[in-house]
Amino acid sequence: MSIESLLLALRLAGSALLLTFVGVAFALLWRDIRTASREHAVQGHHSRRQGKLIVVQADAAPKPGTVFPLLPLTSLGRAPTNTICIEDSFASGEHALITLRDGQWWLEDRGSSNGTLLNGYRIEEPVVLSAGDVIGLGQAAFRLELE
Repeated sequence: MSIESLLLALRLAGSALLLTFVGVAFALLWRDIRTASREHAVQGHHSRRQGKLIVVQADAAPKPGTVFPLLPLTSLGRAPTNTICIEDSFASGEHALITLRDGQWWLEDRGSSNGTLLNGYRIEEPVVLSAGDVIGLGQAAFRLELE
């Protein structure tokens, strides 16, 4: 057997091993993704708390009575990039953030100029929200409802 034939055989064997490794890695990742998606589908409907914000007071858009379903990460403010855009000169561009963590809704002020109120009190750090809480941003107020 010549040296060229030996090198060709080694290259082919190395290529086969590499392709086998990539195939096994892909199969394992695919199985994990399918398992995780099945678990999420089973648990997702039962463990995720649904929530919505209802505008109870506003001088501009959005109008009182408007309902916003909460996403796991909901941003509020004057900037059009927010999930809930508030047309209020007293609201900051990125005013507040509502997040779902471990089955609880949290409210966090994002360094706004006029602050974020929860049931009439200014918040200084992230706080847990409860059903019926009223969130004040600028001249607007939102009531949290949980389902």
